[in-house]
Amino acid sequence: MKKTTSQVKILSIDIGGSHIKATILNKKGELKMDYDKVPTPAPASPDNLIKAIKTLVKNFPAYDKISVGFPGYVKNGVIKTAPNLNTKLWADVDLTKKISDALGKPTQVVNDADMQGLGVVNGKGLEMVVTLGTGFGTALLMNGHLLPHFELAHLPVKTDKTYDQYIGEKALEKYGKERWNKRMQKVFEILKTVFNYDTLYIGGGNSDLLTFKLDKNMKIVTNADGIKGGARLWIDDVESKTKREISTPTE
Repeated sequence: MKKTTSQVKILSIDIGGSHIKATILNKKGELKMDYDKVPTPAPASPDNLIKAIKTLVKNFPAYDKISVGFPGYVKNGVIKTAPNLNTKLWADVDLTKKISDALGKPTQVVNDADMQGLGVVNGKGLEMVVTLGTGFGTALLMNGHLLPHFELAHLPVKTDKTYDQYIGEKALEKYGKERWNKRMQKVFEILKTVFNYDTLYIGGGNSDLLTFKLDKNMKIVTNADGIKGGARLWIDDVESKTKREISTPTE
C-alpha cells in the first residue's frame, strides 16, 4: 500500500566538521525522535563518512527519503568543495548517489547552510542564514525559495584572510572569545550593508558564544531547528523549492 504524504518519514542528516547529526522527520518537519550524533571521522574521506552515517542510523526507525546537509559547495548533489573536510578527498564526489546506494532510499544533498535555512526561515522577504561552526556557512532565501548558493566563506574579509579563516573555529581557539566577538560584530556590519536582508538567522555550534546585543531583525537558531530543513527538500518531488537532483538507489 502506498503511503500518504502525511505518513512519509524523512531521514535528515547534517554533516559537520566535528559531528554528524541525524533525526527522523515527518513531512511537516516535526521530529519523530531526538536527533543523535557521532564524531565526524578523521580523515573524513567519502568512504569513512558513509561508514559513520551507517553506524549512526543503523538503529533508527524506518524512513522513506533522505536529506543531507554538507559543509561545502554542492552542485546537483555532487560535492565541489569541502574546505573543512579536505576538498582533495571530496572534489566531484557524487555524495547523493553514494548515500542513496548505501542506505537504499531516494536522497537529496545540499549545502548545510542551505538546508538549515529551509528549516528556520519564515518565508517573508530576503532572509539570510549564517552558521558559525568549524567554518562560516551562508544561505540566502527569497520568500522561502533558496537562491543560488554562494560560498561566501572563501571571500577575503581582510587582505590575507577569508571569512572562514577570520571567524572560523581555529580563529576562535587562537584569539579567544572576546576578540572573536569583535570580529563577528565587524562581519555582521558587512553583511547588513551588502545584503540589506529583512531577517538574519544565526546558527551553528558557536552562535551561543556571541556576547553583544543583536539587531531586532537578527535571531539565533538551534541545530535542531536547522535540521528540520530536511523535510522542506521533499515538500513534493515536483514542487521542491530547491529543484535539486534526486538520486534513487542503484539496483
